[in-house]
Amino acid sequence: METLPLKPELMAQLAEYARRRRQDPAAALDDVLAAAIAWERHHYQDSVEGIRRGYADYQAGRTQPAEEVFEELRGKHGLPR
Repeated sequence: METLPLKPELMAQLAEYARRRRQDPAAALDDVLAAAIAWERHHYQDSVEGIRRGYADYQAGRTQPAEEVFEELRGKHGLPR
């Protein structure tokens, strides 16, 4: 197993996090990293899908000029020009 250097402040935060969850620091770090990686993967996939949908809309001509969108938002929210 490889040892990862952690800054003392982060190590103290990890120790406190683990203590509150009644885990050893290695198990707590494993849980936190797994959750962070899952979160990143989910949001990356959502971003890619959003870009794909937007590009498909663009290719199909389902777009609206930005100025029209801004005008609609100004009217809807009472924003000045």
